[in-house]
Amino acid sequence: GTATGLVISTGERTVIGRIASLASGVENERTPIAVEIEHFVDIIAGLAVLFGGSFFVVAMLIGYPFLRALVFFMAIVVAYVPEGLLATVTVCLSLTAKRLARRNCVVKNLEAVETLGSTSVICSDKTGTLTQNRMAVAHLWFDGQVHAADTTEDLSGEAFDQSSPSWAMLSQVISLCNRAQFKPGQEGVPVAQRDVIGDASESALLKFAEATSGPVAAARGRFPKVAELPFNSSNKFQVSVHDAGSRQLLVLKGAPERVLERCSGALQGGEERPLDAEWRRSLEGACLELGGRGERVLGFCARWLPAGTVPAGTPPEDLAQVASGLCFAGLVSLIDPPRATVPQAVRKCRTAGIRVIMVTGDHPVTAKAIAAQVGIISEGSETPEDVAKRLHLPLEQVQPSQARARVVTGSELAALPPGALEELLRAHPEMVFARTSPQQKLVIVESCQRLGAIVAVTGDGVNDSPALKKADIGVAMGIAGSDAAKNAADMILLDDNFASIVTGVEQGRLIFDNLKKSIAYTLTKNIPELTPYLVYITASVPLPLGCITILFIELCTDIFPSVSLAYERAESDIMHLRPRNPRRDRLVNEPLAAYSYFQIG
Repeated sequence: GTATGLVISTGERTVIGRIASLASGVENERTPIAVEIEHFVDIIAGLAVLFGGSFFVVAMLIGYPFLRALVFFMAIVVAYVPEGLLATVTVCLSLTAKRLARRNCVVKNLEAVETLGSTSVICSDKTGTLTQNRMAVAHLWFDGQVHAADTTEDLSGEAFDQSSPSWAMLSQVISLCNRAQFKPGQEGVPVAQRDVIGDASESALLKFAEATSGPVAAARGRFPKVAELPFNSSNKFQVSVHDAGSRQLLVLKGAPERVLERCSGALQGGEERPLDAEWRRSLEGACLELGGRGERVLGFCARWLPAGTVPAGTPPEDLAQVASGLCFAGLVSLIDPPRATVPQAVRKCRTAGIRVIMVTGDHPVTAKAIAAQVGIISEGSETPEDVAKRLHLPLEQVQPSQARARVVTGSELAALPPGALEELLRAHPEMVFARTSPQQKLVIVESCQRLGAIVAVTGDGVNDSPALKKADIGVAMGIAGSDAAKNAADMILLDDNFASIVTGVEQGRLIFDNLKKSIAYTLTKNIPELTPYLVYITASVPLPLGCITILFIELCTDIFPSVSLAYERAESDIMHLRPRNPRRDRLVNEPLAAYSYFQIG
């Protein structure tokens, strides 16, 4: 259609401008690996000064001149500090970043490589991340039965039974009662990948009709459009009238209840029959079933008219009067289907002890349905509403411990008192947040961090950018992602595939293990380097190692074995372990130090 636009705000005063301001006000969090390296450096610096100071005091007490004792102090500090650590850490991170780049994960911040391995919670957006970011026909209802349509990304799934005469009429209505059209010059392009001029729902119906019934343009050519009433929010239906030789065909689609109001019969087995109570119950059951799956349900109907009933140029508003006494052809439900690789990726995250939380701006019913399909809400898990329905209790009487899953809307989130969100996150292992604002996404991330979690956030929209920046690691989509999301993120998935995050987690855990091995190797040589100085000072044995020799060993020979440990492969159970606890599982801890110094050293 056509419209006139009125600009009411620009720049920072727009909604997108306010979101950008929200993102710029968020401070970047220190990465876990930066905290660990700093912790290790503090330990090493403290030990180096302690041992150096001790040797300095001993040397002065024995009677060495001050300058000579100071040289001992400097030599011991040099021997103790691992000069090759910086190069080792950088090479380890760079190698892993290169491996991830080959698997479609581009790392903007090297330290973010390890952060993904430490992740214990993933807050994921729904649209475009867990789902395909395209509307598709999911189910059809005709002849009193629900049929599953092919929702695969390349339309390679199984087709439903199309032998019924009722389907022939329904497919004709789907093709004709549709304003969407393919852009020209795409004849050789697969139907699923063609560009369409039209809104998301009509584009999905057009592609579905083209894939199942053949060229839509040819069907429209056989039935030229005479007049049309476009869909609007008050009518909630769309009508068009087409010439069909000696008669005209009126087709209508819209909300099922509005379509049913204008019908006097229904198509069953290819024949029109009166609407009876049993048929109405079947229709209501189908609408409830499909709506409960989070799908958008549309009704389709048609009627044959005598030629000339609707002359060309008839005002659109007059068509509503003609659209009565129609024959109900069937229902079509649409949904943004989940990506095929996501359920397996969510299962791998569960195995690795990582909690996946859905945070979306979409409707709660749709969010819950997609969460159940991809495994964020596991099979058999119930929400408080499900428990209340099963036990025939008021919702207020359901205890939080009775429900493993929970769907929280933005309005409920806004009404929660301080600290209540953390209690919800503790009480329900499987969480879905729906109808959330950018500010609320930020609050959810902060609440998870207050519970001690290392949080990864995935998203593609401008509204995700504040949460992406606040998270310990932000992961943006490379294809569908907005520039604002990519700028705020630490990692970009070039294939928009949630499953790539699992690869990143595995590589992040591997790098932590390999850094521990490199540091263990680095610490072992401190004892052999310190021992000659101790013997020299106490027993006056000639000194075999000077400061320059130690530096040469550190920077020219030891660095290569240290770096080689970065090429170590992952242990077989690396993705079956729980995420490391940042407070307990340190990069350098007492067992590692004892092993390096007193066993190997």
